[in-house]
Amino acid sequence: MDNTKLKSRLATKAQALQEAPAEREPASLVPVESGYAALNGNTLDLIRENLKEQPLTYQMFDVVKSPSGGSTVFTVPGLAGDEAEKELTGIILDYTTPRAYWDTPDPVEGTPPTCLSHNSLVSEDGKACAHCPFNDYGSKDGETGAKACKESVLLFLLRPGNVLPLLVRVPVTSKGLFLKYAARLTSSLTPLNGVVTRITLQKATSRGGKPYALFHFEAVSALSPEEAASAKAFAKQFMEAMNGSEVVEKLETA
Repeated sequence: MDNTKLKSRLATKAQALQEAPAEREPASLVPVESGYAALNGNTLDLIRENLKEQPLTYQMFDVVKSPSGGSTVFTVPGLAGDEAEKELTGIILDYTTPRAYWDTPDPVEGTPPTCLSHNSLVSEDGKACAHCPFNDYGSKDGETGAKACKESVLLFLLRPGNVLPLLVRVPVTSKGLFLKYAARLTSSLTPLNGVVTRITLQKATSRGGKPYALFHFEAVSALSPEEAASAKAFAKQFMEAMNGSEVVEKLETA
């Protein structure tokens, strides 16, 4: 075989292999089609631009709380006022497990708590929640098993068509149900922000005969690999922006 021709063919092939990657568009630049506006493009840059570089604070977000009286309808803030919705559907970007204590049994609405923990483990002043007497069952009034320190779960729920998440406050009566839902996803190696979650309410009755609402969580669909990757990246960047805020805030109010 002619060595000159062989060397020429090998050189041509090597050059083609080296040039091929340069001709391909990087995967990170390929737009991701999604029904969730926040996952398309650099949403955080748009948020910062509209907010004039002001830090993201919890007061900027709409909050949905558990309805009273055993109602199974959510009250969701909207542009034209509050709207009644039977279910909430979206991607749970992340969540926190705050707890708060007020030194009065009936605090005025909007009153900051006397003591606050962002993770239900350690208070803002560095004390362990597990050793606090207000964390004991029955410490609220001595008549029921309720704790004086109020626990909850705060969900960052990203809904279709929105770039800012809705904050959904899950009461302590449904905290275990949410954690069980998260554990089921974990057992199947599914990220919490890798599925679309539907949240509904079910009427229940306490031992004392008082009606209340239980939260029900259901994974209605899995995100595509591209959407899941975008959701994970956006959730990470968003929570870093929240946690990196220079403003130290009270997450809980009465």
